[in-house]
Amino acid sequence: MSKPGSAPPQFTYVPPPSAPPSYQEAVGGVKPVGPYTPVVAPATTNTTIVTTLVPISRSSTHMICPSCHAEIETTTRTEPGMIAYLSGFLIALFGCWLGCCLIPCCIDDCMDVHHSCPNCRAYLGRYRR
Repeated sequence: MSKPGSAPPQFTYVPPPSAPPSYQEAVGGVKPVGPYTPVVAPATTNTTIVTTLVPISRSSTHMICPSCHAEIETTTRTEPGMIAYLSGFLIALFGCWLGCCLIPCCIDDCMDVHHSCPNCRAYLGRYRR
């Protein structure tokens, strides 16, 4: 207990710690990455090249050809993929070698799809199975 003539101890005000930074402050204002990624050309020119990543799927894809810069619908062709060859080998290994092993080469879900430009015939990519 304190003595009757003494003053109570002095307490100094200590402010509470500041709140943590917001997400935007912590990240530093980095913008999210989207499908359009600007690429700055060398310092000699002041042009900006924009590249677009277009997902290639089983069907024809609408895109701009990187070779001829035309707006196109890709031309597709299919050929048996690795899954077709592996499953055909396994079928032959289990004794069905009289033609049944070729069935996976006729199934669409076992085919790789190759995309090309109908204008300039440039190869644009492959959708693998």
